[in-house]
Order: sequence, then C-alpha cells, then structure tokens
Amino acid sequence: MNFTSDAKYCRSIELKAFDDTKAGVKGLVDAGITKIPLIFHQPPHALDYISHAPKNTGTEFDFPIIDLQNFENSADSRKEIVEKVRNASESWGFFQVVNHGIPINVLEEMKDGVRRFYEQDIDLKKKYYTRDLTKKVVYNSNFDLYTAPAANWRDTIAIQMAPHLPQPEEIPEVCRDILMEYFDQIKMLGKLMLELLLEALGLKPNHLEEMDCDKGLFVLCHYYPPCPEPELTFGTSKHADGDFLTLLLQDHIGGLQVLHQNHWIDVPPTPGALVVNIGDLLQLVSNDKFKSIEHRVLANREEEARLSVACFFSTDLFSVSRLYGPIEELLSEDNPPKYRETSIKEFSKHRNARGLDGVSSLLHLKL
Repeated sequence: MNFTSDAKYCRSIELKAFDDTKAGVKGLVDAGITKIPLIFHQPPHALDYISHAPKNTGTEFDFPIIDLQNFENSADSRKEIVEKVRNASESWGFFQVVNHGIPINVLEEMKDGVRRFYEQDIDLKKKYYTRDLTKKVVYNSNFDLYTAPAANWRDTIAIQMAPHLPQPEEIPEVCRDILMEYFDQIKMLGKLMLELLLEALGLKPNHLEEMDCDKGLFVLCHYYPPCPEPELTFGTSKHADGDFLTLLLQDHIGGLQVLHQNHWIDVPPTPGALVVNIGDLLQLVSNDKFKSIEHRVLANREEEARLSVACFFSTDLFSVSRLYGPIEELLSEDNPPKYRETSIKEFSKHRNARGLDGVSSLLHLKL
C-alpha cells in the first residue's frame, strides 16, 4: 500500500487501498509505519483542543461514580441511587457504576478475548472483514470509512447479539465463549439501568421495556493500536451515541473524554467499573430531560493497544413500523414536545449516511 502526501494524492483511491488490505489500522502498525496516512488526518479545527483538555484535578469536574451495591437493601437505598442516576443523566449524560454484579474475572476475560481476536493471524481475521451491515458479525476499520471527514485510528468487530443471537459458528472462536457469558451478564445490567432511569424520570419501571428499548443489543469491540502521530488524528472522533443506553467496558489505558460544560473531561479508568451513557434516542423520548452528550477517544499514545467493549441497547434496528417520540406522560403545556416522531429505520439511515461528523443526529428531528 502506497500512501502519499504529494499532489497525486487521491482520497478515494487511498481509502479503497486501505480497505482492500482487510488488515485495518493494526495492519499499518504491524507494517512499521512511522507516519499516519493522510486519510486519518483530522481537520485542524477538530484537533484544536487535544493538548488543552483539562485534567480531573479538582472537585468541579469529578466524574460521577455510582455504587449499586445496596440498591436492593432498602427503599431508601434505591431512592438514593435513583437520585444519583437522575442527577448524572441530567447534568453529565455519563457516569460510572461499580458493584454492578458482573464479576471482575468476566470483565477481564472479555478484554482478553478482544485482544485474542485482534492479535491472531491476519488470515483468520480476514474472513470476518465486511461492510455488509446486515451480517451478525462485522469486522472492519471505521464503519463510516467512506463518508466521515477523516478515518479514526481504530478497528472494530461488531456483533448483533439481540433480538436474535448469532449462530455459535458465526462468532470468532477465540472470543466466542466469553462473549456469550458477557452477553448474559450485560443484558441483565442493562435491564436494571433502564429501570433505574425510568424511575428517575418518574415513570413506571416497565415503560421503556414496553417500548422495546432493550430488545436490540449490539456489542462493539474496539481495538486502538499505538499511533505514531497521535496529535493528527483520533481513536474515535466527536460524536453522541445513537441508541437508548450504552454500557462501556474500558481498559486501564484511558483516552475516553466527555464534553462537559464546554470542557473535554477525561473518563478515568476505574478497575471493575463500567461506563454508562445516555444515547440520542433516550434524550428524544425523555424530551431532553436526559442528555446524550458528545464524547471522543484520543489516539493512543501508549506502546500497547487500548481495548474497549461497548454494548448498545436499542430496539430492533430492522424494525420499520414503530415510531418514537417524546413520552406523553412527560409532556405538559409548559413542556411541549421538542422532537417529531421517527422510526428506527429513518433515524439509523440518517445517522449512518453522515458517519461520525460531530453533528447531533437529533437536530433534523427538532420541532
């Protein structure tokens, strides 16, 4: 693959050349490159605040952590946790949960499984490489490679785990068993978090379940190799999630940042914790009560790869009939609907066509 920075540079040709290798960003690193290809160069304005992001050095921007250990012990304990969930969902759109019930060894083995997939022989990975998003298992680099302003320094394997499980043979053998175990654990935690969020909105616990908000589950396993020029690109550029709820397992390296009060705030890697964030669809149905906040991942400056596992809770992405809009019980004369109704098909089509361009997917639904 010959990437060039001279006048003969043609972005479309370079994108296809990169894609055709089916080796992803890891393939570039394994080849020993010292300069990142131009297709990964972010626009200068997007890079302005990489070196100026404030650290979490004071209490003003302490990232919220919620301990779930006592949520079943008493009504008062549950009420206290619900209040913390409400405050974090309204002001941050993000928080971490600890003592969530998923054993540490399961979290660690899930990360190990992701590493095994990416660090196996390239020929074993290539059979999963595709841009056909209707497949249950999709491995590639940048789902929006051909539409985003710039490519991100990241490879991804995405597995659609619900509403219909893949056949076992569809899942890579090196991470098959742990993925199935993690799925069983994470879907229970997702259900609990949705219940707590419903209570925080003052609604009955089964309201979102009746709306099929946890019917679909996508698991995205990201691999962020070391980047030789991290000041020129991102691991994941600025975006908000397009689901109802995301549960993220990140490793010890860090790099995830949340846009809070116009500052990029580091999400500290906390052993045993999972990151929870509100997605666009939950902001829509809550009529802006809960916030879907922009976030990003800096390009990896470490010598080892960064890993993360993001679980996206939504409805059936192939559903065409159901419409979603602000929940009627939350509306009043003083709080009229802020968005029109949309189908998941329409919403996903609009979002995927744009890629991670840093513009909210909710804007075209505003009334």
